[in-house]
Amino acid sequence: MTVTTRVKLSTMMFLEFFIWGSWFVTMGTYLGKTLGATGVQNGNAYATQSWGAIIAPFIIGLIADRFFSAQKVLGILHLTGAALLYYITTIPNFDGFFPIILAYMIVYMPTLALVNSVSFKQMTNPSKEFPPIRVFGTAGWIVAGFLIGWLGWEQSNSLILTFKMAAIASLILGLMSFTLPSTPPAKKGQKTSLSDIMGLDSIGLLKNRSYLIFFLSSVAICIPLAFYYNFTNPFLNEIGMKAAAGKQILGQASELAFMALMPLFFVRLGVKKMLAVGMIAWVLRYIFFAYGDTGANYWMLIAGIVMHGICYDFFFVTGQIYTDNLAGEKFKSAAQGFITLATYGVGMLIGSYISGPIVDKFKVSETSHNWTTIWLIPAGIAAFVFLVFVIFFTDKNQIQTKPGLDIEEPQGRLEV
Repeated sequence: MTVTTRVKLSTMMFLEFFIWGSWFVTMGTYLGKTLGATGVQNGNAYATQSWGAIIAPFIIGLIADRFFSAQKVLGILHLTGAALLYYITTIPNFDGFFPIILAYMIVYMPTLALVNSVSFKQMTNPSKEFPPIRVFGTAGWIVAGFLIGWLGWEQSNSLILTFKMAAIASLILGLMSFTLPSTPPAKKGQKTSLSDIMGLDSIGLLKNRSYLIFFLSSVAICIPLAFYYNFTNPFLNEIGMKAAAGKQILGQASELAFMALMPLFFVRLGVKKMLAVGMIAWVLRYIFFAYGDTGANYWMLIAGIVMHGICYDFFFVTGQIYTDNLAGEKFKSAAQGFITLATYGVGMLIGSYISGPIVDKFKVSETSHNWTTIWLIPAGIAAFVFLVFVIFFTDKNQIQTKPGLDIEEPQGRLEV
């Protein structure tokens, strides 16, 4: 890979996640403060991510993989996204906001797979070449959060600017995409079935009792996960944390740190212990949020944010590797697609629709909620999932890894 290509791909990854991080983390706060949205409406807005994740495989499988070069589809989608993001800043109410954000997420979610496709096509050794490029995506998310916090847009009620910032970045990436290395359609002239698109060829893995427990646990743990993505920023702003979006980037820093340490855990812990630690971390995170405040217990809020690395890496990344090892060469791609569709599609969708009514139920005034009770609910759900998992999951094998292992995030992942 040439230096020019490496720079282009790294810039592409940076912008891809800078766009998402520019508005997604603080959308709940924007909806509540600027558009007067309820918790239910907030949940519905975040559910558009799941609908996008469900629809994305069809756009990739029926269009990008068969008819057009990936970099051109990427460019068209981001240019369309730029227009939608800018238009959304002109809408004064939630009823007008919702269909546009839904349209945007349907346009954006397929780009997560497309940037990977463009990258892998240029690589001779993806396991070594991809991670240094993919890390620029996390950097993009971190920079977006830092800028929002540094500029004080949450405190000044100027979060509408986050959508404008994302629109500009999307325009830049859209135009830049047409200069990326050519990535012809991978399945041109081939027939694509519904089974191929949804990864149903791997459904036979569910005959393995332990994998079935893991699969159901993955879907269920995404329900409390939705509480975190949808309501952490409104919660932190409501209780008075300054530059909350800037503080939340500590979660991405933690993710990078634990990602680097994971090979050490792989050789010491079995599959069950790795996954169990990831799940119990969700319980502890929500307990920290439930009893944290901006006074003496401020450390609890920071600890809850920093635990993102354990919450995500130990469960979701370990789960990806477990799935990859169990599926074998024939069904690897199908299995990853299937588990992603089930978690970030179905699981997160359920969580988004459940979290909104719960937050509304514990609203105590126009500007405050009973957050202790709210956070203890996802803590309880995560604890139940943890108990079911540790009781019924029996696969205690070591996860086999090799130097340069490509630990890749699932399509539709929220780096929050």
